[in-house]
Amino acid sequence: MARAKTQSNSSDGCEVIDFDEALLDACPAALLVELMAEAELLASAFAPRRRRDDLEAMAAELSAGRRDGEMNRARARRLAAALRRLARQG
Repeated sequence: MARAKTQSNSSDGCEVIDFDEALLDACPAALLVELMAEAELLASAFAPRRRRDDLEAMAAELSAGRRDGEMNRARARRLAAALRRLARQG
């Protein structure tokens, strides 16, 4: 399993962890494959040009709680992280 991307600042001993990457890294492999496939499907339908801003906006909507009754909060949060990963992969 890949480690979540981090940034360190040696002057104050702080480490910043990318929460989206940590959340995805914690998923079982089968769930991660499912989430990335769903993110790809959503991107193809609603952001066919794969513009980073469009993918980030979709992720923000999911994270903000704007979802239908079929998706619980945890699933929406993971799917938002998958969309952000797609946005970063460009």
